Amino acid sequence: MAEQVKNLPITKVCGPAMGGVIVSYELARQLGVESIFTERKDGEMQLRRGFTVGKGDKVLIAEDVITTGKSTMETVRALENLGAEVIGAACIADRRAADCDFALPVYAALKLAIDSYEPNDCPICQEGKLQLEKPGSRDLPAAK
Repeated sequence: MAEQVKNLPITKVCGPAMGGVIVSYELARQLGVESIFTERKDGEMQLRRGFTVGKGDKVLIAEDVITTGKSTMETVRALENLGAEVIGAACIADRRAADCDFALPVYAALKLAIDSYEPNDCPICQEGKLQLEKPGSRDLPAAK
């Protein structure tokens, strides 16, 4: 991924916690820029732990996997509200559906065409062969 974005004017790389933290750290290290991350507090993505962005910062979002883009776009809003310019998103795996219109350029190490279903529409779930389990860290309790 670093090779794909090395010529962009990036000042910081930001990963949404939890999946983007290690990815953003390593990508920032390879690019020689600062790594920061957002985390969810009171239901919204925020910069915490002394991380800052402001006018003049050009930030690349880094994720492990982008599926719906919801965490990425929440992170974009948090950074833009602080004055930063988000110039793209990088991810290890891009699972976005073809109809997922994303407002940013996406730089992916791997593009995966994997169908996503709502639980009531999932053919395997309807056959009763798979126990439903919601993946991800969105609903984990926030750090105090």
